[in-house]
Amino acid sequence: MTFAFLNGLELLAGQLRLVLETLSVLCVLAGLLATLVRALTQPHRRPWRLRPSNGVRLTFGSWLAMALEFQLASDIVATTTAPTESNLIQLGVVAVIRTFLNFFLSKELEAERELEQRRSPDATS
Repeated sequence: MTFAFLNGLELLAGQLRLVLETLSVLCVLAGLLATLVRALTQPHRRPWRLRPSNGVRLTFGSWLAMALEFQLASDIVATTTAPTESNLIQLGVVAVIRTFLNFFLSKELEAERELEQRRSPDATS
């Protein structure tokens, strides 16, 4: 009974990891598409400007933050099926790196949103 349960749990964890990784990739793809649509449809006041507008960066950055969350969840699920010391250390390192990336990305997005709101006070979030 216990072996069958553990086998089933391992199978479920593998499938859940695949779903989470797929969602992460889909977030990046959706973010890319949403960013392209926004970049191509926004009015260009200064076409010579090389830096994308804050709105375009906010769009893609938000999708990337979501993708990072799904990747971290996938790593957590993967570690449940193989909780060796090496795997736990690897999860810890990956979690710290992704957390820092997500933290700084969130801070940048927040600053970009504030800048965007100051530029157009009538815009809604």
